[in-house]
Amino acid sequence: MVETLQRLSARRKANVPPVIEVSDLVVERDVSILRGIDWRVERGQHWVIVGANGSGKTSLLRALTGYFPPTTGTIRVLGQTYGRSDWRELRKQVGLVSSSVHQLMPEGETALAAVVSGKLAMIGQWGEVADADRSTAVKILRRIEASSLAERPWLHLSQGERQRVLIGRALMADPRLLILDEPCAGLDPVAREHFLQFLDRLARSKSAPAMVLVTHHVEEITAAFSHLIVLKQGKVIAAGPRGDVLNSKTLSAAFDAEVRLTRRAGRYSLAVRPSSSLII
Repeated sequence: MVETLQRLSARRKANVPPVIEVSDLVVERDVSILRGIDWRVERGQHWVIVGANGSGKTSLLRALTGYFPPTTGTIRVLGQTYGRSDWRELRKQVGLVSSSVHQLMPEGETALAAVVSGKLAMIGQWGEVADADRSTAVKILRRIEASSLAERPWLHLSQGERQRVLIGRALMADPRLLILDEPCAGLDPVAREHFLQFLDRLARSKSAPAMVLVTHHVEEITAAFSHLIVLKQGKVIAAGPRGDVLNSKTLSAAFDAEVRLTRRAGRYSLAVRPSSSLII
């Protein structure tokens, strides 16, 4: 009986499509932007996209969300194939936290209203709010540890508080994939650490969607993130479990510098060897 249940469970897992499946993705405009990207994200995995500025991190995100059509190759997200599915509908299942959304939020909108607005992916809540939606938003604020911010206007939220609210906004649509595009940008060291601790707790929760964090700071990689994909000049130079990929050799190649990765108490830091050509 136990063996039969195990086989049934394995069969069900085999029939579940990957969260993200990218095959031989090429994006070209006037220049080559992404070249031969292969990437697969399974359910239950949380990934980090790492790379220097200009490595293709944001371009890969834009391709995944349908804002950067591929030149060649295949993109599948949540079982839907780009070019064969309505990406406008698919985006409702993908939560996105980025500076582009941050800058568009109305200054007078409360945190609660901002979360509610995420249900239909609108900017600026308008019209009557259904009791069920308000109740869901209140629960999400509790989940993101921001209940006290419910009636506070966007203008008076700190940067870290705004990032939490944007995550709550993304969760309002009950996404199966949550993409965080450099969410710690602009946070001071203390606010960043508090936010990363919160993010780690969220990623570990049973109801968490698959998460993809984009960063070029190894200090932002917490233990909840299981896998990494490292980009350089639009190509993948390493991808896989964090323990196999996150090392000094790979990061030195990614950033074109001799770096040393250290780990202490489950967190990472990077030391860069001074350049002999540096003139002071």
